[in-house]
Amino acid sequence: MSRVAERASRPRHPAEDARVFLFHCAEYDVARIRAIVGGVLSELGLHPAGRTLVKPNLVCAGEPFAHAYTRPEIVEGVLGALKDAERRDDPMTELAVGERCAITIPTRFVFREAGYDPMLERAGAKRYCFEEVPQVEIPLTHEGRLRDYLFTPEPVAKADFFVNCPKFKAHPWTTVTFSMKNYIGIQDDRHRLIDHDHALNRKVADLQYIVQPQLVVIDAIVAGEGRMLTPIPRNMNLVIVGNNQVAIDAVGCRIIGLDPLSVEHVRLAHERGFGPVSLDEIRLGGDVTLDEAKQRAKGFQVGLVRVEKYFEGTSIQAYAGPAPTRGLKKTGAPGATSSDDHYCWGGCPGVMEEVIEVLRLADEHCDRKLPRIHLVFGKYEGALDVGYGEKVIFVGDCVEWSGKLGGELVHVRSKYVEREDLDPYGARHKDVYARMLKMANKLRELRARPWIRLEGCPVSVGELILLLAELGGINNPYFDRRAVVGFNRAYLAWRATDAWKRLTGSSYQVRGPTERGAARPDVTPPARGASSDATKERDGADTTAE
Repeated sequence: MSRVAERASRPRHPAEDARVFLFHCAEYDVARIRAIVGGVLSELGLHPAGRTLVKPNLVCAGEPFAHAYTRPEIVEGVLGALKDAERRDDPMTELAVGERCAITIPTRFVFREAGYDPMLERAGAKRYCFEEVPQVEIPLTHEGRLRDYLFTPEPVAKADFFVNCPKFKAHPWTTVTFSMKNYIGIQDDRHRLIDHDHALNRKVADLQYIVQPQLVVIDAIVAGEGRMLTPIPRNMNLVIVGNNQVAIDAVGCRIIGLDPLSVEHVRLAHERGFGPVSLDEIRLGGDVTLDEAKQRAKGFQVGLVRVEKYFEGTSIQAYAGPAPTRGLKKTGAPGATSSDDHYCWGGCPGVMEEVIEVLRLADEHCDRKLPRIHLVFGKYEGALDVGYGEKVIFVGDCVEWSGKLGGELVHVRSKYVEREDLDPYGARHKDVYARMLKMANKLRELRARPWIRLEGCPVSVGELILLLAELGGINNPYFDRRAVVGFNRAYLAWRATDAWKRLTGSSYQVRGPTERGAARPDVTPPARGASSDATKERDGADTTAE
């Protein structure tokens, strides 16, 4: 029996001997990063074998998104260290880097914009664009799951040695995006958008059952504050390495002054046995102490701001009512009040915050150019302070409102589909150019009357960028001449690949049991009384398992 098969058959607890290492790294130096990662692999006794997959965060790249993604130097250093640690008697059968970037954008375009293609060629690693490979079914059986199965790209399900390489960033929907949140990129567009709403943290926690990394390497050399697509750069000069996602995310939270249990996906994964959050249960190492790391991150801005507050003092007036709550408990978002309990942190309001920041980068006169606009989210029961000639946009499937606009009696009714009625088997891809056509039609509609309703759960960043850019005469990053040729070339290659596979009879979505690699998680609940005191006080001591 090979070592890979031996590891796959041996029960493993992902929280066993959780280690987190903090290293100083002054710049994106491949040799330094390779030495850091190689040293940790050696100390942990890790040797990659079988199908080895590295997953960076490549949500977007290019000039407006310079600090949104894992830099290629990080991944090049990791790939080099993995090669150094390989054993001849149990080698890697494949060394690959895979990702699904932001929805509707071709991942091959983002790989190129981020500088990954030449790096992968130098490193001799394969590239996986996850929307161009089969999506396989992963059953879920744990208590508290959102649904009974998920779909994920086949290379993820088959990975024997999995390395997660996220970017250290704030996030307007989940507070932070470190290691666990990076899993949103192990689903294609059609499956990613299911539960990408006020249950987003729970979705992230459920995704942990697909695969668990043997190694995590976080790019915190230049971290991102405030938001996730256009973050404010923060020089932290850190590379954070570990062997457990919950532990490394818990340490990341403490670095920026957050209680890790206040971040819902971290808390849920901890309660389900994926790893510890207490520093008493995490062994720290490296050449930077936790206190020194905290000093580097002092005043770090997280992204959790309600949409009404976010747009104060601008030409946009936002109104947010509660999202649908059937079958869900209160979110317990950090700093939340009773009025926040059912606010949709994971959906349309946060999308709009990201959209305006993208437009501000694309056009320095964005705020001056935008006309007075009113945005309504959720079930809003208050009055809208709409002046003559001002436009109202009702955003999302769950939006509801009744009242008069321009002398017209308006009833906007919810089109929200209940969670139990959303079936991943029936999910469909929405093409970027189809979305553009949809927004063009909505613009014509808005010119004829004072309001429109945008459908989606959530409405996509791209759709809202197109709409607001046209309304305000703002420079549209989608039509940037420097990127449009490369974007369309990547789009056509993606669609041609998809068409060829259909013609040759290849299934894109594969139902039923699938082959799983050695990185498949084996989650065993901690013994009663073994979880942290903080968890006991907050939730009682009960846990769940797969």
